[in-house]
Parts: sequence; structure tokens; C-alpha cells
Amino acid sequence: MAAWLQALLLGIVQGLTEFLPVSSSGHLVLSQAWLGDTFFAASDAVFFDLVLHVGTLLPVLWFYRVELGRIVRAVFDVSRLREQGPMGWLKADPDRWLAFLVCVATVPTGIIGVTLEDTFESLFGSVVPVTAALAFTGALLFATRNLPERVGGVPFGVGTALLIGLAQGIAITPGISRSGSTIAVALFLGLPREQAARFSFLLSIPAILGAVVLKSRHGVPLDGVDFAAVAAGFAAAVVVGYGALTMLVALVKKGGLHRFAWYLWPASLAAFVLLRG
Repeated sequence: MAAWLQALLLGIVQGLTEFLPVSSSGHLVLSQAWLGDTFFAASDAVFFDLVLHVGTLLPVLWFYRVELGRIVRAVFDVSRLREQGPMGWLKADPDRWLAFLVCVATVPTGIIGVTLEDTFESLFGSVVPVTAALAFTGALLFATRNLPERVGGVPFGVGTALLIGLAQGIAITPGISRSGSTIAVALFLGLPREQAARFSFLLSIPAILGAVVLKSRHGVPLDGVDFAAVAAGFAAAVVVGYGALTMLVALVKKGGLHRFAWYLWPASLAAFVLLRG
């Protein structure tokens, strides 16, 4: 298969699965097993992976541009910081408090990502644990089917943010969905659906940036990079990712997160049977 076409397909997979609660890392492992190693074994593999991550960051920044604009203005408004004190200043503005909670939730994710990176990376070479993780993700999403909708915004604190961040850290495991686990945990903890989705995707911003830093800290080889193929994958990840993000947020608002279990369970079984060899 031509490199550009393979990159295009992988960009589509990344764009869909980064936001839909079906695990982008798990699907990339399965896609690699299906397509073979011709593209991933090339010298541009690291660079391509970084470009895909950036490609899935842009839809989040655009979709939540209004919220992010409010957050930036609130964080840089320090006019009453001395008068109110640090905690009073943080809690005085809901957007500022939201930014603080995103930072808090990022802490367990960062600790898990840095300390257990090699452990999680080893799972990328095997299909069997990925299929088990996909089945687990399906069970987690299915468990949200009867949760009642909470009306209005619910103020939540540091403990809740830490638990959601812990879920995001565990989702480094290939096959466990980052968006699915964080939204599901937020719903279990009592957040309204829209608020759960918004916090999950705002939390993905430092997570994606952190992944880019981790993957590029030893340098990014550019010798032999097929920039046309990389560009095709990047464009696919951006366009498809935005569509997937829009669709998931709408579905979460309707209480339909559990429906993805009916995809994950058959996909897990099929991958186990067909690709485990």
C-alpha cells in the first residue's frame, strides 16, 4: 500500500478514535497489525505520530475556542488576587476555577505517563491485551446507560478532578479510551453530561501536549520523511477529528455514551480472533 494512502487511513483512524470513546491507541495498534509495519517501521514514524497528535489537538482548540478565550482572560485577570488571596481568587471566577481543576487533574495523568511510560509502551506490541482493554472500555461505557441527567452546572472540587485525572492516566493503556473513561468517571461522580464532556476535552489539551513532549524529548528524526504522506495523515486527523468531536458531544448530551459498547465488544472479539497470530 502506498505510504500516503496508509498515512491517510491512519489519520482517519486517529481522528475518529481520539474523540470517539473507542481508544485511538488501541485502534492504531490493531491498524498496524492489519496494515503491516511498512509505514510505522520507517524513519518518519516518530514524526508522523507527533503530527497526528497535533492534528487531533486543533479540533479541541477550535471547538472550545469560546471557553478557552474566557479561561485565558480569567487567568490573566489578577486585579483582585492580593485582596482575595490565592484560593479566593481562584474560586471567584468559574472559568478560573475550571482552569485550576484542569491543572489538578493533569497531575496524576502526568505522573502515570512519566513513571509508567515504558510499561504502557510495551503493550503496543501485542494485540491480545489491547482487545481485553477494548472490552473493558465497552463495559465501562455500558455502565453509564442508566445514570440520570443532572440539571445545571455542578461545582466540583479537587478530589473529583484528581479522580478524573487518574482515569485519564490509566487510559494511556492501549485499548482504554481516554475520552470514554474520563467522561464516564465524571458522570459517575455526578457531573452533568455537557459539563463532563467539556471537562474531558479541555483536559485532553495538556494531555496531548504532554504526549508530544514525551515523544519528542529525545529528538525527532527527519531523515527520509515523506512529507506528502505526513500531510495527508495530518489533514485527515484534523477534519475527521472535528467531526468526531462534534458528534460525540452531541451524543453525550443525549445520554448515548453507552451505545459505543455495541461496537467495542464485537470489535474486540473480531480483533482477538483475526489478529492475535
